[in-house]
Amino acid sequence: MNPYLVARLPVGQLAEDAVRDVSRALGEYNAVVGARPKHLQASAERIAAAFRSEQFFQWQGKPVSAFAPHSGFFRTVDGWVRTHANYPHHRGRLLTALGLPDRADRDSLARELRRRESAEIESAAVDAGAIAVQVRPESVWRTSPQGSVAADVQSRRRDDQLRAPSLNGLAGLRVVDMTRVIAGPVCTRTLALLGATVLRIDPPHMPEIGWQHLDTGQGKFSTVADLRTHADRHAVAEIISAADVLVTGYRPGSLAVFDLPCVPGMVRAEISAWGWHGPWRMRRGFDSIVQAASGISLIESADGATPGALPAQALDHASGYFLAAEIIRALTQRLEDGHGRDVMVSLAGTANRLLDLPGRQTERGFQAAPPQSTTIAHGDCVYARPVFTEFSDYRWPARPWGKDALSWPAVTGPER
Repeated sequence: MNPYLVARLPVGQLAEDAVRDVSRALGEYNAVVGARPKHLQASAERIAAAFRSEQFFQWQGKPVSAFAPHSGFFRTVDGWVRTHANYPHHRGRLLTALGLPDRADRDSLARELRRRESAEIESAAVDAGAIAVQVRPESVWRTSPQGSVAADVQSRRRDDQLRAPSLNGLAGLRVVDMTRVIAGPVCTRTLALLGATVLRIDPPHMPEIGWQHLDTGQGKFSTVADLRTHADRHAVAEIISAADVLVTGYRPGSLAVFDLPCVPGMVRAEISAWGWHGPWRMRRGFDSIVQAASGISLIESADGATPGALPAQALDHASGYFLAAEIIRALTQRLEDGHGRDVMVSLAGTANRLLDLPGRQTERGFQAAPPQSTTIAHGDCVYARPVFTEFSDYRWPARPWGKDALSWPAVTGPER
């Protein structure tokens, strides 16, 4: 058991499984390209620091809050709901769905939610594009139309092929990152750590939360593009056409309207909250929301009634590493047959994976803090070191959000 990741559910085992999956996949890839097979090592301390990174992140000597005031657990007439309103647009939609003014504070939100039934709140939030979910027991989730079909990893081969796959290492690969929050950025940060050139593209009207970008943007380039404009849409299409991997983290099908190119032989990777099947596949969701819906929050309750949470946003982080591993495997398969592949990981599927693991505890034991050596400082910023002990740091700290050019950077030397 990882003493730095302690819960009733075996979250330390989930974290270790996810990180080791990347190491195994990289070893398989290196064997095919003729490089010395290298199985990266990860200590319990590094794994815990990486998975609990927001708890150790500091900006100008101060810690950050992972959740905004309108995010969290709230009592209802018949139980509990969990909301997510870290982004301003989600906060606005939540208040609108409940008929509250934009100036409403957390106490006002709590009073309104206390008047309503959980299912009613969830339904109103979905209709408004907001995020609130009824806190469910595991048994209800397991038998629900969504919980019963959520798969942790999916992969399928496409018919398109590269004419001559290149036997290069990851340092010769270009990765387009169109993800947000934690899971997708953790995936692409891992690929950047292993040598890939990663260009993250965000919509300019939806800036990422500042500390979150600094905590997951290391080793990557960052630019913005408004896909609603022809010029930016064309530029992004050109970028994707020159890429080996495209990673997206928006709701399934959300980017289809922009008709982005499917490049022969490309690995297309997706991260989703709820998966690609079932009635919730188009719903918005985050780690904390999936924990609440899947029964994890009630399992982790301290008193058997008030919902709790895992000691880390482990569904996000684990999903990011699982997706990175699947991308590397798809690249290995591409070397062998030239085919492009689609790989998918969902937070709900990762939740089911955690729920399926043996080793549940009846009590939640003491959790230690990883040693200070698991973090590193760069100027005003302190963040967790890479999960793999072979790396003392990332190639560079996160670059300013959205300030790089809307084109592939000119990377030379061993990085390209």
